[in-house]
Amino acid sequence: REDVISVFPNTIRQLRTTRSWDFIGMPLNVERNQVESDIIVGVIDTGIWIQSESFNDKGFGHPPSKWKGKCGQGANFTKCNNKVIGAQFFNLEGAGNDGELSPADFEGHGTHVASTVGGVPVPGASLYGIAEGIARGGVPSARIATYKACWSMGCTDSDILAAFDAAISDGVDIISLSVGGGGRDFFEDSIAIGAFHALKKGILTCCAAGNSGPDLGTIENVAPWIFTVAATSSDRKFETDAILGNGVAISGISVNTFEPTKKWFPLTSGTLAQAKNASYYGNSSACDYETLDESKVKGKIVYCLGSNQQDYTLKGLQGAGTIILSDKMTDTPFITYISSTSINTTYASQVEKYIHSTKSPQAVIYKTRTVNMTAPFVPSFSSRGPQSISLNILKPDISAPGLSILAAFTGLNSINSDRTKDKRMVKYNVDSGTSMSCPHAAAATAYVKSFHPDWSPAAIKSALMTTATSMKIRPVGAELASGSGQINPRKAINPGLIYDLDINSYIGYFCKEGYNSTNIALLTGSKMYNCSSIPKALGADGLNYPSIHLQLQNPNESDISAIFYRTVTYVGNGKAVYKAKVRGPECLSINVVPNILSFSKVNEKKSFSVELKGKFTRDKSWYISSSLVWGGKKPYVKSPILVYRPLFNVMY
Repeated sequence: REDVISVFPNTIRQLRTTRSWDFIGMPLNVERNQVESDIIVGVIDTGIWIQSESFNDKGFGHPPSKWKGKCGQGANFTKCNNKVIGAQFFNLEGAGNDGELSPADFEGHGTHVASTVGGVPVPGASLYGIAEGIARGGVPSARIATYKACWSMGCTDSDILAAFDAAISDGVDIISLSVGGGGRDFFEDSIAIGAFHALKKGILTCCAAGNSGPDLGTIENVAPWIFTVAATSSDRKFETDAILGNGVAISGISVNTFEPTKKWFPLTSGTLAQAKNASYYGNSSACDYETLDESKVKGKIVYCLGSNQQDYTLKGLQGAGTIILSDKMTDTPFITYISSTSINTTYASQVEKYIHSTKSPQAVIYKTRTVNMTAPFVPSFSSRGPQSISLNILKPDISAPGLSILAAFTGLNSINSDRTKDKRMVKYNVDSGTSMSCPHAAAATAYVKSFHPDWSPAAIKSALMTTATSMKIRPVGAELASGSGQINPRKAINPGLIYDLDINSYIGYFCKEGYNSTNIALLTGSKMYNCSSIPKALGADGLNYPSIHLQLQNPNESDISAIFYRTVTYVGNGKAVYKAKVRGPECLSINVVPNILSFSKVNEKKSFSVELKGKFTRDKSWYISSSLVWGGKKPYVKSPILVYRPLFNVMY
């Protein structure tokens, strides 16, 4: 059929799962533009629990006149309101169960995401008293339209594309999509295709970077027209303390909502509680499934090695709690089924020593409390670059809070999404993941757009990237983990200079990357582009991107030589002069020509080149991190520069 643009396998994608807004400099009374109430954020996710207080429409007027969407109906969902102005669901391949064919959120993920973007302020929100405060979204006056394309089994490509089509035609301004999948060529990637069609209508798509960190090369949603968001922490940590019977206090992390029911509980270990008929495939010291004797753990706190959902296993054996020596994601607390805390090796040695020092060891675990910590940093779960599709485009683009985020939750699922083992139902829940970072960036994007409704998606993206905050704790891999830094929305409304892009810029980039007219048509939906008549983009990356990235392909390669071409647009007030400042190690020479840019009027454009020359001087060096800062008039305009080479024999 002539009207069929492309055909590719319909795969299943996976979801990427009060303090945060204050932490990034957006207090409740932050300056807002009245236009914010005309901004519509489309959320493609698991639906929405519109009954949540976060979506109360008191004080909201009618939807903006540009809105062309609709409100579906189904189980547990009868109508929208003036806050949630649209709600639809998509089930083209039968991924959803019959009882869930509704815009309602049966999982909780979509509600959490939507309230993080645009939830209205709700005082006194908490998870059983933990993290108590005002729960709110980044743009509480904005409207929300939800597109349910994700079900308990995941999100099919066909449903995602249908959701994109609906959101684009409905008139949304921003799309938030906390969904990911393995890297694929752009013309076979439903998210890249949908986001490009959104881009053509002036809509920026924000996507989660993935939760497969800290390994390198795990980054997802890498198309240059997507705003790819990694996770950072806020300055709030969930700490769970325990005391041993000998008076030694230990401290770990978890989201433990349980108060102790008595002063002391008997303490044992998985090793001591091993069942006689323990599973051959399990490890009792790790408290693995079918390795423990229920009579030896019932009513006791059990010390376990490793991170393997021991609290879930011990709840089934009527254990009172567990102290876990965590071996992965030691910076990420999880909601527990019973009283639990995850500790480090220093505390673990004290627990082991005490258990073997007395005939009747005992302990108690207390409810989680919040403490301050140094931040921001990139949590271990957040996926890292480099990417393998557009080698010289740095991904992630940006990072945003995604660790221990309190937000609204559905009334149709339990706190742990497991109503058979855990029947606790909550109005607000804590979750971690780049799924939580993505709506922070989407809200920041909407905030900037409310001040600059005429800016292109690339301009808004540039403003947020060049004004981002550097990491307090530098991650391994530097910008391969954090991108340009943590979002700073208030700074981004006055960025000084922007790196802009239009559709033709991307077409020139496709031609440079070796795409032909057929490939480009698969992605853009148009057969009008022919690379033989389109000038190829220049420079190592071929795009006017706010960051600069170079990948060497050979692990034995050490010489660095590349040139990048950039054009900035002045969006400040009055005249301005900017001077280039480069920062980096001596092994990398960075030459900016010209190094002084003078502007006499708004929207004036100036071009420059950045030439990199140098060498990896150490055998085990695998990246060089530098930066280019245009200074002279505040705010300074910063672009990260990162050169990477693969070293397969080095532990990153």
